[in-house]
Amino acid sequence: MTEEVTLANSRPPLVCIVGPTASGKSSLAIEVAEKLSAEILCVDSMQVYRGFDIGTAKPSLDDQRRVRHHGIDLVDPSQQFDAGAFLDYARQVVAERRAGGVQVLAVGGTGLYMQAMLYGLAPSSPADLELREQLRRVEANEPGSMHRRLAEVDPESAETLHPNDLVRVERALEVFLLSGEKQSQWLQKHGFGEPAFEPLVFGIRWPREELRSRIAARVGQMLAAGWLDEVRGLVAAGVDEQAPAMRALGYRELLALLRGQVSRDEAVGRITVLCQRFAKRQTTWFNRVPSIHWLDPGEDTVKRVIELSRPFLGRGAGC
Repeated sequence: MTEEVTLANSRPPLVCIVGPTASGKSSLAIEVAEKLSAEILCVDSMQVYRGFDIGTAKPSLDDQRRVRHHGIDLVDPSQQFDAGAFLDYARQVVAERRAGGVQVLAVGGTGLYMQAMLYGLAPSSPADLELREQLRRVEANEPGSMHRRLAEVDPESAETLHPNDLVRVERALEVFLLSGEKQSQWLQKHGFGEPAFEPLVFGIRWPREELRSRIAARVGQMLAAGWLDEVRGLVAAGVDEQAPAMRALGYRELLALLRGQVSRDEAVGRITVLCQRFAKRQTTWFNRVPSIHWLDPGEDTVKRVIELSRPFLGRGAGC
């Protein structure tokens, strides 16, 4: 039976390709973009930072020559960048390119950024600067305490957040302490803003053990490509260890390697485990996306994406 994809309203149509780290979504997106004469919007919270290239799997220069990419190298490593800023940027990119007759594919694995694009943003959740300072002081004295406390009061949020992601762990804990509600409950109760796009979402799904092997291989490839030298160069350029960009997976572990605090094998092992856990959290998030079209690596994924995307984008041509 032929699948049907409907365009519900006048919001601009947007084809999205998602998947966990090392799933192959970027290479798939490039092939699809070439066939659709489209461009790519990278939906990645770390690729926005200049200089953080290898460890964030930023598209190579060759890939950027094949297909124009947006959403990379937007800010310096010390600058804060959030889902709201990304949504504003995405709206502008899609509107400008569509005005020029060019479609944009949204491609990435950052669930919060994709959530903003698919569902809009919720009203600002409760905040208290004094409470944040208290939480930070406790965390400084007892590393990991915020995440452990979050796991006690809001295990769902704790499961999706890495303990080192202190900014988001802090926000989730802050919401609970101020409202008495889990962050997911608060978002559900207060709703989201108006979605900016009408999405058609494809997700790449690998068997668990195969994905774990792909992740391990990818970590090795990144190191062979000069990831450690990249980190060494960032330090030499004065990038602070506490800079927002340093939250990217693996960078702090490589900093520890450069300082002689861990061996190379220990650093590689830790990075691999971090990436595998992150992929599990990504998969959990994508499993909740309604009407997602799952792609199995054994099928002709390019053909399937094209077959559904062309009529979907065609129906939105007059939007």
